[in-house]
Amino acid sequence: MKKLVAAGLLTAVTVPATLLVATPAQADIERTARCGAATYELNVDRERGGFDVDTDLEDARPGSTWRVLMKHDGKTFYNKVRTADDEGEISVDRFRGNTAGKDTFVVEVRRSGSTTTCTSKIVTR
Repeated sequence: MKKLVAAGLLTAVTVPATLLVATPAQADIERTARCGAATYELNVDRERGGFDVDTDLEDARPGSTWRVLMKHDGKTFYNKVRTADDEGEISVDRFRGNTAGKDTFVVEVRRSGSTTTCTSKIVTR
């Protein structure tokens, strides 16, 4: 009887620890797409009562310029022309507060001189 109780206690301790580890991974959402020869990614992570919003551009021509526009619930919070570094990368990281209901994040990237705008969207619950 003592062995059965000890096994039950071990299971009860192990399950909650597993649930705590799995919870943060569900809060991260990523969208990756191509824009010309470059790849861009929109990443939204729940943090500190809000969202860490990252946009990364890779494989762009080093020195090329790109307009990066980021929106939260339809309101622009970042809109700048950035230059790709020596490795062809651009990174933008911003924090946004949580709003009531669903939060919608949009990123638009466009290489300077191009008429093509590439867009990704993430909606959180």
